[in-house]
Amino acid sequence: MSTAVVIDGRKYATDLAERLAGEVAELAASGVQPGLATLLVGDSYPAHAYERRVRRLAERVGCTYVCEHLAGDAPEADALAAVGKFGADPRISGILILRPLPAHISEAALYRALDPVKDIESVHPINAGLLALGRPRYVPSTPASVFYLLDRYLTESGRDPGETYQQSNLVVVGRSANVGKPALMLAMERGATVVSCDEHSHDAGLLYAHTSKADILIVAAGVPGLIQREHVKDGVIAIDVGINAVRDADTGEVRLVGDIDTVEVASRAEAITPVPGGIGPITDVWLLHNTVAAARLARGVGAATC
Repeated sequence: MSTAVVIDGRKYATDLAERLAGEVAELAASGVQPGLATLLVGDSYPAHAYERRVRRLAERVGCTYVCEHLAGDAPEADALAAVGKFGADPRISGILILRPLPAHISEAALYRALDPVKDIESVHPINAGLLALGRPRYVPSTPASVFYLLDRYLTESGRDPGETYQQSNLVVVGRSANVGKPALMLAMERGATVVSCDEHSHDAGLLYAHTSKADILIVAAGVPGLIQREHVKDGVIAIDVGINAVRDADTGEVRLVGDIDTVEVASRAEAITPVPGGIGPITDVWLLHNTVAAARLARGVGAATC
């Protein structure tokens, strides 16, 4: 039977969204209307699921929202044109390029084409550099959400987050530019002892030697069920960032699962985030938080307060 606390990301996200809606209303009253644009290319199930969630949330908190949906075989030039159109649109303060992209479209090319002030996920080279230097214009929504959730959980369980990080081995599995690497930097800023692992660690037979020593484990590898009970120690705080579309062989239904076997790991963990319902809902809100911050920055009206 599971002994872990299942951290309710939906509750945290609801609290954040209520605060954000109030901020958007105040901005609108002063003549500033935040707007989010997404670019979706192809038919990726996770990308479409994310787009639907973001659309609903933007409408709920009062942000303008537009989505450009291109066919999977659309040329790269069309995707670049869409990014350029969003950059020139005064209604849009934040731009999100949904992943994965088809193989023939270069992520790097689209990222370079972004207006840095509208690049709310800090993927443009200028923003990525500022993030690496510890001076981010925007903290990418997923790693920001991971540490918002951790900070809040630790506080609610009676611990000082700063002291806890400084006394913890924190292991990040995955080195993506939008999640793994920023998570490492955020963990280092908090004084944790940090270990970075990825598929190369796994191939070398080293991955689980590190995960089994983690006090705090953040998994963003994109591999369903990568982390099992035997790969963690008792009392770990396990944060599952993975979101993988898995098709049931019998029913054909598609469901989303994480990188952690929730039931197995929960039998040893102190706390764990579920998929869905953990980091994802907070990430959605944080994306809009960054959109609001971008609107403020563009209009020179101060920082977002969420």
